[in-house]
Amino acid sequence: MADINKNESDEAKNLTDENGQIQGSNTVKDPDEWTTGDEAMTGAQQSYLKTLSDEAGEEFDETLSKAEASKRIDELQHKTGRGLK
Repeated sequence: MADINKNESDEAKNLTDENGQIQGSNTVKDPDEWTTGDEAMTGAQQSYLKTLSDEAGEEFDETLSKAEASKRIDELQHKTGRGLK
């Protein structure tokens, strides 16, 4: 029994990428592929983006779409180090 569980565990590890995300999973999707990406950013995105913009000393653009806001958040997280593991 222990060997079966070990093999299942090894298989599960092989299904994850270098970031620990499940390969082929739709939990992480390119914002350019979002079906709602053209909609206005969410309130949560707007609030977090404002915080990141302030911390980075960069202009906050309140007209971004959901997809654009997601990309901008990623950029500013890398610039500020906020939200990264």
